[in-house]
Amino acid sequence: MDFSQLFPSGQFLVSPEELARKAARVRAYLFDWDGVFTDGSKFADGNSLFSELDAMGTNLLRFGHWLRHAGEFPFVGIMTGEKNPSSVALAQREHFDAVYFRIKNKGEALGHLLRTYGLQAEEVAFVFDDVLDLSAAATVGLRLMVRRPAAPLLAEYVSKHQLADYATASEMHSVREVSELLLGLLGNYDETVRKRSQFTAEYDTYFATRNQRLTKLYTKEAGRIVEAIDS
Repeated sequence: MDFSQLFPSGQFLVSPEELARKAARVRAYLFDWDGVFTDGSKFADGNSLFSELDAMGTNLLRFGHWLRHAGEFPFVGIMTGEKNPSSVALAQREHFDAVYFRIKNKGEALGHLLRTYGLQAEEVAFVFDDVLDLSAAATVGLRLMVRRPAAPLLAEYVSKHQLADYATASEMHSVREVSELLLGLLGNYDETVRKRSQFTAEYDTYFATRNQRLTKLYTKEAGRIVEAIDS
């Protein structure tokens, strides 16, 4: 399968084969919020909208991982500089593992995540879009950047400093784009969609087990990262 033809407007900063090799090591999927699940716009109260197309992307990505790894769930988390009610709502609805919020230094948040969840940096895939994400992108094993025509110099900077492996074609629904790309590269997109769309017994088992997972919230208080109580 020629992924450069299937994703002709995406930018492969490493070869599809190298991207697949990196993806095969992933045990955790980490997403920035503003500019990744959203276009970066916010209401006055700090809230924003997200798309169900992207939410389905995360569902397919997790289910595909679960199928490939004999029932092992990947870590899934959101990391954002602010607390956005929609990010918490989506994470809790979809039973993500964690939301890190109001932590400006995302490299620091990533370090906490790795220690807390027993992960290695090369096992993390990070979907990001802007300057404050680069400290985390510099560390993880698989970097997927949302590319925007409005920031051509940032795209050039990221490419020059090898801070991304793929830059999306889409400004919107980029989570869905990278979810489909990774499932395709790892070879079980068709299986995942078939078993999800037909509500197979395997999907029922996955879904029931997924819904037992609890979402933890982390923030920074008095100079250290602590577990937060949702309010």
